[in-house]
Amino acid sequence: MNPFEFSIPQNIIVGAGTLAKLPECAKKMGGTHAMILSGPTLKKMGVVDKAADSLKSAGIAADIFTDIEANPSVTTVEKATESYLASGADFLVALGGGSPMDVAKAVGVTAKYGGSITEYEGAHKVPGKIVPLIAIPTTAGTGSEVTAFSVITDHSRDYKLTVFSYELLPEYAILDPELLTSAPASVAAACGIDAFIHAEEAYISTAASPFSDAMAEKAMELIGKNIRRFVARRTDLEAAEAMLTGSLFAGIAFSYARLGNVHAMSHPVSAFFDVPHGVANAVLLPVIAEYNALADHGRYLKIYNYISEIPAYADEFEPMMLVGAIRELTAAIGIPASLTDAIRQAAKGKEVTAEEIESKIVPMAVDAMKSGNIAVNPRASRQQDIEALYRKAL
Repeated sequence: MNPFEFSIPQNIIVGAGTLAKLPECAKKMGGTHAMILSGPTLKKMGVVDKAADSLKSAGIAADIFTDIEANPSVTTVEKATESYLASGADFLVALGGGSPMDVAKAVGVTAKYGGSITEYEGAHKVPGKIVPLIAIPTTAGTGSEVTAFSVITDHSRDYKLTVFSYELLPEYAILDPELLTSAPASVAAACGIDAFIHAEEAYISTAASPFSDAMAEKAMELIGKNIRRFVARRTDLEAAEAMLTGSLFAGIAFSYARLGNVHAMSHPVSAFFDVPHGVANAVLLPVIAEYNALADHGRYLKIYNYISEIPAYADEFEPMMLVGAIRELTAAIGIPASLTDAIRQAAKGKEVTAEEIESKIVPMAVDAMKSGNIAVNPRASRQQDIEALYRKAL
């Protein structure tokens, strides 16, 4: 067993109606003026105003920035930082999915220490504590409320940069399943499978430990039992809370064990073709699960039993059964069958030719190889392996 360390320095609140605890959390941090970072859809739905009003009713000022897109860019971080500094706010509230949380973490860095977020790319370059941050997820997928990562798209090089530092961890996370009830089925599916993959990749990572295993196993159990039910009906609060909690545990797991080839390869797909992160992960998962089967040492059976509706026993199980179970699950929740389908769906009517996709295989593989996740994937990978996996996923 490798030596390992862990700590959970955050305050986490879970349960229906817990959004009401936002002012209490703010006051415990000493916050007097919030900047809420979110997206335009949640603004239209009234969720952003609900959070702002709860703060104002408690005597806490609140400004709002909602110009955050999927796969947020360096430019968006710069605009949000300018708005934060101009507002006079003294803490941040990230409200939404992974995109607002990634931006909030990045703003927490640049607002305090200056410069561009690109200057903090890589590991442990954040010099100290960032602007105090409360994270409130409205999707069950990223686990970003408990992770030490911020992923931002740099369009100048069609690249998703990662900032990794435990200084990025929000001080509080509020997980209210009532905030998930209006998510479309497609979003619930993409986010839910992303959370499962966080746990699955952490579980088979060469950097896994007994601590990360415990988090990953519980995450896979909760998500595997509830993802179909949650996609079918988002107003099922029991399923929603299980998905949120599973996503939380998965986020903790991969913060300590990292991920693998699925995430290393999905980020370039999103950067080059704007495919939603969870969809890119889900399409790549069965291909990479098949590739990694050669390195399995008994964990595939456990993963299989978390997601399959038909249990298997050790004397009858073969690793390829997991690949089949993954394909059954992703098909059931409406994930595209291939990378080509996912890319063309993301193009929203714009024609994307097979030749255009093929022309990006090598650049995507080059970028994937820059990810630290490649190093902890259970089966060693060279660039030519990554290229072959992309082509197999097409």
